This record gives sequence, C-alpha cells and structure tokens, in this order.
Amino acid sequence: MAELLIEILSEDIPARMQARAADDFKRLVTDKLTAGGIAFESAVAHSTPRRLTLAVSGLPVKQADVREERKGPRVGSPEQAVQGFLRGAGLTSLDQCEKRDTGKGEFWFAVVEKPGGSTADALPEIILSSIRELPWPKSMSWGAGQFRWVRPLHSIVALFDGQVLPGALTIGTSETPPEQAEGNVCLAGEVAATVVRFGDSTRGHRFLAPATFAVKDFADYAAKLRDAKVILDREERKTLILEQARKLAEAEGLVLRDDPGLLDEVCGLVEWPVGLVGTIDERFMDVPAEVLTTSMRTHQRYFALETKDGALANRFVVIANRPTEDGGKAVVAGNERVLRARLSDAKFFWDLDRKTPLEQNAAKLADITFHAKLGTVADKVARVEALAAEIAKSVPGADEAKVRRAAKLAKADLVTGVVGEFPEVQGVVGRYIAKAQGEDTAVAEAIADHYKPLGPGDRCPRDPVSVAVALADKIDTLVAFFGIDEKPTGSRDPFALRRAALGVIRLVVENGLRVGLSGLFGKAGASDAVAKDLLDFFADRLKVALREKGVRHDLIDAIFALGGEDDLVRLLARVDALAGFLGTDDGANLLVAYRRAANILRIEEKKDGRSYDQAPDASRLVLDEEKALAAALEKADAAAQPLLQAEDFAGAMAQLASLRGPVDAFFDKVTVNAPEAELRANRLALLGRIRGTLNRVADFSRIEG
Repeated sequence: MAELLIEILSEDIPARMQARAADDFKRLVTDKLTAGGIAFESAVAHSTPRRLTLAVSGLPVKQADVREERKGPRVGSPEQAVQGFLRGAGLTSLDQCEKRDTGKGEFWFAVVEKPGGSTADALPEIILSSIRELPWPKSMSWGAGQFRWVRPLHSIVALFDGQVLPGALTIGTSETPPEQAEGNVCLAGEVAATVVRFGDSTRGHRFLAPATFAVKDFADYAAKLRDAKVILDREERKTLILEQARKLAEAEGLVLRDDPGLLDEVCGLVEWPVGLVGTIDERFMDVPAEVLTTSMRTHQRYFALETKDGALANRFVVIANRPTEDGGKAVVAGNERVLRARLSDAKFFWDLDRKTPLEQNAAKLADITFHAKLGTVADKVARVEALAAEIAKSVPGADEAKVRRAAKLAKADLVTGVVGEFPEVQGVVGRYIAKAQGEDTAVAEAIADHYKPLGPGDRCPRDPVSVAVALADKIDTLVAFFGIDEKPTGSRDPFALRRAALGVIRLVVENGLRVGLSGLFGKAGASDAVAKDLLDFFADRLKVALREKGVRHDLIDAIFALGGEDDLVRLLARVDALAGFLGTDDGANLLVAYRRAANILRIEEKKDGRSYDQAPDASRLVLDEEKALAAALEKADAAAQPLLQAEDFAGAMAQLASLRGPVDAFFDKVTVNAPEAELRANRLALLGRIRGTLNRVADFSRIEG
C-alpha cells in the first residue's frame, strides 16, 4: 500500500479560512478517489498560514481489475442487433461472447475483463480538479491569469509512493520571458504560461528557514518542516500558544482570559508561535474594559490578562511568529506603540462622550434610518418603549418607569464616538455613560443587556428591567420585518431574525415568563396573518433550540398541533411530560394503539364520508371489553381535564397510561367492523373517543417512531 502527500504552498491564507479549506480539500480529494474506485485507509488534513497539506494512506499502487458483464440480444436475433451489441461492448465477433440460458431463452453475454490501471495515472487530475474546485469565501486572480484562488500559489508537492506525480497547474499567461521566470514554459515569443509544476520540494518558515528542501513522504515532510520552524499540526500550535500565554500570565501574577475564538484565529497567523507580554499605558485604564479588550482582540489579536479577582490588568499577551535576538523587546515595543495609537482615539472619544447627556444623544437617533420602510432608529425606540411597558406587566419585579427609561436610552450610545470607532461595544458604552450620569443601576444594566442574548453561548439577562427591554427590542424587530415581508429565506437572514427569535425563546423560557407570544405580537402591532407566520417561525426555531438539547422535533409538533399554545413555558412542560410518557412501556404501547385506532378511522371515515367524533351510545356496547374501554375512557378523560388545567401534564399523562389495558383488550376481543351497521358505527365512535381523549394532551398523529 502507498501514501499520497499533497502540499499547496501559497501566500498567507486568511486565518478564518484555513481549517475549513483543509477540510474541503480533504473532502474533494477523498470523494474523487472513492468515485474513481480507489480505496484508501485514512486521510489527514493540516493547515498553516501558508500551506494546506493532505496525507492519504493505504492507497493501492495498482487499481483492481474490473470484470464487466453485458447482456446482449437473444440468440438468433437479427444481425443488425447483434452488431450493435458487439460495437457497444468493444468486441468484433460473437466468438468473444458467451451463450447463456436465462430461463427465458438463450442470450448472448459479453464478458470484458479490464486490467486495473496504475493509481498514479489517475491521481494528477484528481489533485488538479480538487485545487480548482476548492471553495473560498473570497478569491483572487494574479498576473494575467484567469485562475482564481485565495492567494497566489508558490508550489505544489505531489508525492505518491515516494515519487513525484506528473502534473502541473496552469495559472495563466504573463509577459515575463520564460528564462527569467522559474516554473514558466514558453508558448510563443515573449509570452509565457505561468505553470506550477508538481514537485517534491517545499519551504519552511518564511523568515527562519526560507530555503527549499525536498521530502520523501509525510513523516519526512512533517519532521523537516519542524526543523524548518513550522509546526504543521493546528491543534499542536493551539496547545503551544495556550501554554505559553498561561505561563506568561502566571509569571506576572495574572490570569489569562479564556477566548477560544481568538485562540483559533491566532493559531492561523503563526507557524512558529512565540508568546510575549506587553503593557497597556495606565492613562488608558479608565476607558471601559470592554473597549480595551475589543481593541486588543479585534484589531490587534492580543490576549487580555486579568487579576485574580477578574478585573482587567494592564498587561496583554501577543503571539509573534518567530523568536528574535533581543528576546522580543522590539516586537513588544512595536505592538505597544500601535496599541497606544488605537487607544488614544478610544480615550479621546470616551472623555468626550461622557460629557454629553444620553437624552441629548437619543434625540440624534431621528437622523439615523433604521430601515427605509420602518422609519428611523428614533421611531424604533418609541415602539420599543411602548411595547416594553406592556411587557413589564408580565415580568415579575419589572418597574414600568425604569423599563420606559431604559428603553428610551437603550440605543442612545449609537451616536457616540466610542461606538463609532468600536461598534462591537454598543450598549456597553451606554451602560457606562448611564452610570456616570446617575441613572438607576437597573436602567444602566438594561441598556447594555437589551441586545442579549446574541447567541446560544451568550448570557441571558435575568434582571426584570433588562428582560422587558430585551424582549421588546427583539419582538419589535421580528414584527416589523415580518410586517414588510422581509422574512429569512434559506440561508439568507440579513436582519438576524432567527437569532432574534432564539433570543426571545431564551428570555421567556430561562426566566419562566408566563406570556403568550400571540399577545406580544399583537401588542407590537402585528396583524393576524403576521402573528400566524411568526408563530410558525417560532415553532421552527424552537425545534432547532431543543434539538441541540436532544429533544425530538416531532414532540414539539405534537404540542403545537393542538393549536392556541403559545405559552413557551407551558409548551415545554407539555413536551417534557410527553417525552417522559412515551419513554414508558405504557406510553409506547398506547401510541401503537392510537395509531391502530387512527388508521382504522381514517379508512372508514373516508369510505363512509363522515367522521366518528361523536360519543358512543352506551346502550349499544355489547361486549365486556368495549364496555370496559368506554368506562376507562370516561374516567381517564374526567381525571385528566382538571390536571391539564392545573398544568400537571405528567399527572394527566399518567391517567392516560391507565387506558393501556382496556385498549389492548378491546383490540384483542372486539371486531370493529361488525356486520351490523349500528354496532359498527358505535365501535368506530369508541375508536374516535380514543383518538379524541389522547389528542387532548398532544396530537399523537404527529409523533414518529
């Protein structure tokens, strides 16, 4: 068995694209191998800032022989049919065919054995097509070529079983004479086609080991890269970065702030990570910590350090791409200088913004368009303020005056200089200014929290004032955009309405709010049609949210199908109770019985052109089993109703569990489609009662499995 090694060396690939590109390249190559009938044992992809690498092991040197059989015409068929069959099979005479009796007569069969080709012959086109098809969020062309890739390519290593594969990637044409351009071949006169040929040579670290070197296989390649100051394995680089940053923090008596996203990005910026510690000037430390960390993280890719009590320290960790002779002093000084320039702007704006009252800033929102069809940001604030006051009535502990005040000021910081420079801190800046200007703490916190939660990993507000304003902001956004028919479609969701809906779900569920979504939509000005569309949208979002927690989507469907259930807390309590009920033997067997009853009813109701939802006639109950079932249904229904009203859904389903025995006995002993028409109709009505009783707690027809 042989190994295939591919490395694509290029200019620096954007950090956010590297891991995905490596996985995509692996998928393209392995899919093409499989489609070509070439088996392999394993494939491993790697990425660094300058290279994508794929190692595929366990490949056959020679592809398996192929034996094809093709059935031809019946023996004695016209000559024209025989000749057509021979041409299609690549044969010249029937002497090369076999005559077989198929049981339906004798037929000619062509048996063609094709020896397996060399795997090496098939690999170049697989590699080239995979490179060309690699999807990039953004790509570029260079020189005079039409070929597009994320960054200009330098070289391609393509080794199979230790040998260089024949092949080359044509980039395009250039005016450079071929004798002056490495890797070019002359086409005509002074014009050359830029070609990157397959080879066995690569380069190490751009600065520490720029010379080319040849490799034999993946083990040799990985070892030589390490000697050339390149750590190929992405996870190893991440581990090394994290260990260095933590040790540097400990040496300062500080703690590294956890930031997996930044770690992923920095890992894509360096091939030989070297951690260094820098200092933030003390004059910037009165700027909000969120502004400082945003500047360091987003613009400079620095790791923030904290004191042991969680306060931001005036230190940061920067990961350089190489060691230096001065131990990194010049690198640190350069990064500190860049950070000072960035934070000088932040401090200037911060000092200026604190002097302007938030109410004065709020008045400027009338000059900012929220959406061409929805007015200005000031119009949105007015809607949110009114809606938040209504929602406050359903949020225990929410002070309406504070809710109104927070809603009125929530977006005032959008016109501040700090938010203009650092949009990521909108809301947070408003909170700091509100506190500095003497606003109530609950109001200030609600200004920061009204955007939350921004995602599944984000903190969900708990303070009543924050909850009311956050709900109002998201519901207004949803109702407004659904009202102008700007709904999410497929993967397109430019106004983040899916995220807003998930935020509403979390705010309601995690705070145990007893509110009806339809009522909230109505208070936000939604028409009946818009409210219905939004409820369907929320049902889909709820399935997504609960599926991540392992809850079955069909159980949510079964509860939503009852209609009129828009209290998320109650709905989820029903779902939990239903899941628990179906997890028991009684529940599972009762579901089977329900389906049997529903199937019979569906067939007979279609045949008879009527429904059997009416109560069965007790005087026509003949057998003991049908009498027992009728009595059990009456008892279970009577017991379940008050439990459902009291929202004791587990108790209600426990009452349903008592039906298992009578239902099983009924189906064992009773013939539903009796020859007597009145008896048959009454027994079908009894099945209708089973369906109706179970459907009081959930639409069992929606449950799968």
